[in-house]
Amino acid sequence: MANDGVVRLMRETKGRKGKGVTLINGLPLDAAALKKIAKSLKQKCGSGGSVKNGVVEIQGDHRDILEKELKILGYKVKRAGA
Repeated sequence: MANDGVVRLMRETKGRKGKGVTLINGLPLDAAALKKIAKSLKQKCGSGGSVKNGVVEIQGDHRDILEKELKILGYKVKRAGA
């Protein structure tokens, strides 16, 4: 599953006091490029977020917006989880 060329979008609330975040993993980028793409995606969604262990976290459920934006950037996107 790792590095199969597919970017996965997930929504997670675990360990966040019920607040949901959208996780983006599988982006084949280095740390600096991940920070840069995370910044632009956060701006598109109008919310905060961070990069942790190569996974981009965006606060809130923005899977629709993120899926569209990542496809525009040329990534193959899959929704994972519920």
